[in-house]
Order: sequence, then structure tokens, then C-alpha cells
Amino acid sequence: MLVTRKLPIGIQTFENIRTANYLYVDKTALVWRIANTGKPYFFSRPRRFGKSLLLSTFEAYFSGRKDLFEGLAIEGMEKEWNVHPVFHLDLNAEKYDRPEGLYSILDRYLKMWEARWGKDEGETTPSGRFFEVIRRAYEQSGREVVVLIDEYDKPLLQALGRDDALLANYRDSLKAFYGVLKSADRYLRFVFLTGVTKFSQISVFSDLNQLNDISMDYNYATLCGITLEELKENFQPEITQLAAINGVTTNDILTKMTALYDGYHFHPRGEGMFNPFSVLNTFYKQEFGSYWFQTGTPTFLVELLKKSDYDLRELLDGVEAPASSFTEYRVNADNPIPLIFQSGYLTIKDYNKEFQTYTLAFPNDEVKYGFIDFLVPFYTSLAEEERGFYIGKFVQELRVGNVDAFMKRLRAFFADFPYELNTRTERHYQVVFYLVFKLMGQFTEAEVRSARGRADAVVKTPKYIYVFEFKLDGSAEQALQQIDDKGYLLPYAVDGRELVKVGVDFNAAERNIGNWIY
Repeated sequence: MLVTRKLPIGIQTFENIRTANYLYVDKTALVWRIANTGKPYFFSRPRRFGKSLLLSTFEAYFSGRKDLFEGLAIEGMEKEWNVHPVFHLDLNAEKYDRPEGLYSILDRYLKMWEARWGKDEGETTPSGRFFEVIRRAYEQSGREVVVLIDEYDKPLLQALGRDDALLANYRDSLKAFYGVLKSADRYLRFVFLTGVTKFSQISVFSDLNQLNDISMDYNYATLCGITLEELKENFQPEITQLAAINGVTTNDILTKMTALYDGYHFHPRGEGMFNPFSVLNTFYKQEFGSYWFQTGTPTFLVELLKKSDYDLRELLDGVEAPASSFTEYRVNADNPIPLIFQSGYLTIKDYNKEFQTYTLAFPNDEVKYGFIDFLVPFYTSLAEEERGFYIGKFVQELRVGNVDAFMKRLRAFFADFPYELNTRTERHYQVVFYLVFKLMGQFTEAEVRSARGRADAVVKTPKYIYVFEFKLDGSAEQALQQIDDKGYLLPYAVDGRELVKVGVDFNAAERNIGNWIY
């Protein structure tokens, strides 16, 4: 029987979800705890992770909409359901390519609030109008005001790295506007700001240093996203149906979904979180896909990586970062890792308490292979359709043992480099090898190493295990000899598959593969 429950894809309004009978994963116990144990909060999560729905839930709660919470955890926790004035500012709905864009959206919201609570014509600046409308709402209602700001950093992120003058304009405007939340504290019941990252160097928060940043708090690590238990408890009909369509067990579906969409950690000891956008789309479309990654491309992050000359091989294998770099993001081209983490492309995999360092890596296969595939055109001239063709052929050729065809295709891959890339350093070509073998890992077990004392790459297919060694300005014979001398085949001696060693020389003058022996 076809499961037709309503899944809230793109639905960010709590009232709509509840009144239109969309499926809702109950987070209201955490909502109540946050609302009743503190006042000014900041909370960062990657895009499409449920931040807007969270703010809409707070809005319904502080508007006293008890009817919307029937049957949810908060119903047994809240006794009063007081009604407060709620100012909900959503900075998503604007293209911030000029100073007027920010002023326009602030003015639009201020006019809406002033239509309800009144305005003094002598108030002209956005910050002045914001303070006074908060004060009037407090005095007229007799209750403290709630301020909810969604994607507070959207204007800054759009200008960052593209237009320094525009960034400075936004910084000064938002610094003054958000600073009101400190000066108007006596009129406020609750303040909650969300965004992707927390800026320090551009000083938006310098006048708002009282915010409690709960982004990496253990107690709220599961506030946005879906845990494995929540997945099994709330989506059992969809899991069963997806298993039937694919002719596998429900455990197989959970294993596949875990590999693709799980793995986000917002605290070293926090539960792994599934990406809610990809989960919902998988159940709705009844097939697996890169749903989250396709909703936004990390172009700016890749440009930041290129400017920093960061060794991508370290990023792709997991990177260490000090805890201090995540308390506040400082705009630093030499260290793009914190912004890549806060944007959702890396997540916490381990924490060294003694040295206070995080180990960061891709959360799951959707992000890992999506990010690697996105990197390829920045290092080669291949178009998107060609990339998939090349990688597929690479895998097929090694599966049948056709080393010559694989190496010829790899040589053609390098021959397609645009001219301007031919001045790149040795590291550039090592990174390209790295990307090729990492992308092959989607379809067959492939490892690529940058550490000394290990083979450059190992590829495992059902019949073969290939060990590759590349020599820059050396001979293929020397590469092959190194495989023997260093014992690179020994770990696979009892595997049972046929072992194939491949020695390759890379000609720096021609900037391409020279000879190979296997």
C-alpha cells in the first residue's frame, strides 16, 4: 500500500505544519527548556537544517498558541501560555548586492511592527526605530517583547570575499541594529538569533556580547536535525515502503541512509544527526539523492581554499583545528576551515580534551562526494557530464583488469588541463590524483595516501587489488621497485584477490603521465 503522509519539505511555518497535518518530529521539549532557562541566545546550524522552523515554533509558543501544541511534549510542560509581542525578522528573503537591499528589508519589517504599535515621526534610523517600537510594544501590551532573527548573517555572507565596501556597510548597519537588543534588554522577554556562522572580526557582535551561544552545547546538540531514534520512531512507514521499492530490508535502508545523510555532530559527545532536508526528500521521491548538496554550491568556500593555498588532501582526509577557532569565526583566508565547518561541509568526528583540538571530517557520503566532485572543475577543465563519464570509465576499467586503458584515460584527463593550470605546483597535480581516486571511492573501495611510507593509492575491486606508486621525474621502474622495497603489497597478501602493482612516472616538463609498468 502506498504511503502518502504529508512530509514538510520546504514548509518552515510551525502553524502550517500543525494545521495542515504535516509530519512533525517533536522538538518542543527543547524549545520549552531554552525559552524558560535563559533569555538572549545565538544558534548556528548549516542551511536547510530547520532553523527557520525552530524560530517559527518559538513564535507560536510566545504567541500563546496552545492549540498548535496539542499532543506534543511541551503541552505537559507549559502551564501559563502567556501572549507576548513577537518581532520575527527573516533576512532570507532578499538579494544583498547593494546597500539598499539591507535597508529595504529592515524598513519593511519596521513598518509592519510600527503599524501595530505606533511610530514617532522623529525616528529615522533603523536602529532608533527598532528600539522605540520595542519600547512601545512593551508599554502597550504590558508584557516583555520577544525578538527572533532568522539568518542574521545572510547579508554578510553574500558580501564576504566579493565586495569589501559593501561588507563594511552591512557590518556597520547590522552592528547598530543588533546593538538595540542590548540597550533594550529591560523590555525583552526572549531573544534568539540564528545564522550559519558567528562573526568576530567584523564586529557585528561586539555590542551584543551578552548572547548565550548554544551552537555547540551538549544539551542542544539535537535541537535541529533528526537522530537515528527519531528517524526510526517517526518514519517507519516510509522506511518500510522504501525497502519494498528497492527489494531490500528496512535495516539495509537505515544503513544506506546513515552512510548518506547521518554523521553531523554539533558536540564531541553529541548524537549523530541526519540532515532533515535529505531525509524528507528521500522518502518523498522514494529514491536516494544528493538533495542537500544540490540546494547550494560552496563556490565561495572553494575560492577561499584556493586563496589560502590550503592542501586539499588534508581537508579530504580529516583535519585538526583548535577549539578556539570555533567560538567566533574570524575572516582569515589562511584558515578557511572554521567557515567550512559552520557551513555544514565538515563536522566534529573527535575531540582531544587535553589539547583542546577537534578532528573535523565530512559528515557523510552525500557531502563528501558532492564536495569532491564540486572541486574537480576548479582543478581541471572537465565539464560536469565529462567528470561522471571519466570516473565511471576509470572504475569499469579497473574492475576488468585493464590497466592500460585506465592509464591512457588518466593521461587524457591530465592533457585536458587548461593552459593556465600548467604553471601550477607539484601539489596541484597531486591534488588532482587525489580527487580522482577519492571520487572512485563511491563505486569501489579506493584509498589514496599523502603520508610517506605508504603507497600513493590503493584500489580494491571484486577481483583485484591495485597498488599505485607515482614518481615525479623518476622512472616507472623506480616506482615499481619502491612498491617492492617498501612492502606495499604485504597488507593484502592473504586477501585472496589478485594483486596488481602499478609504477608510474609523472613528467614535470610535459606536466602529464609518462610511462607506466604493471
